[in-house]
Amino acid sequence: TMIFKLHQLKGIKSGEISYAFRRWEKPNVKKGGSMKTAIGVVRFIDVEPVKENAITKADAAKAGFESVDLLLKYLNKGTSGTIYKVKVKYESEDPRIELREKTDLTDDEFQKLMTKLERLDKTRGPWVLIVMKLIKRYPERLAGDLAEIMKMDKLDFKVNVRKLKNLGLTISHEVGYSLSPLGDIVLEKLQRR
Repeated sequence: TMIFKLHQLKGIKSGEISYAFRRWEKPNVKKGGSMKTAIGVVRFIDVEPVKENAITKADAAKAGFESVDLLLKYLNKGTSGTIYKVKVKYESEDPRIELREKTDLTDDEFQKLMTKLERLDKTRGPWVLIVMKLIKRYPERLAGDLAEIMKMDKLDFKVNVRKLKNLGLTISHEVGYSLSPLGDIVLEKLQRR
C-alpha cells in the first residue's frame, strides 16, 4: 500500500491534493482500488507511469509540493524504478468508525459477529474474550505490556487486535487501545454466555 503523511491526507480530504507521485518497480496500487487511512477511505482514480520531464508545476502543486524540483528530490531519495502518477480522491469516512459506534445490535447481527469471532478463535486458540477483557481492564496501556500479560508475541498481539478493530470492536490510541461502544456490548454478551 501507499504511505501518506497526515498533512497529505488532510490535503486529499480537503481536495487540495489530488495527485501522489511514487517511484516503484511495479505499481503498488491499482486503478479503482482504495485504502483505509487516518482520515478515511482514499480511492485511486488512476495510476499511470510518467517521465520526469513530463511532470508540470501544476502536477507538483496538486501533489502538495511547491515545485517540480522538490517533488523530484523527494522521488529520487534512494529509490529506483518508474515514476507513477496516482490520481487520488477522498471517498468516505472509515466504515469501521460507524461500525464501532453501533450499540443496537439485532440478534442476527450479533450472531454474524459471533461467527466471525469464533473463526478468529479457531486460528489461534481462544484469545478474543481474553484480549477484549484485557483492553477493558487496561485501556491505553502499551501493546507490549498487554502482550506480555498474555505471554504472546507483541507483533502477533497487534495483528490480533487489528482483527478486532476491523470488526469495529476496539479503538486505537496514541498508546494502546480501548473498547468501542460496540466492543463493550459484545464483551458483555460474551461474558454472559
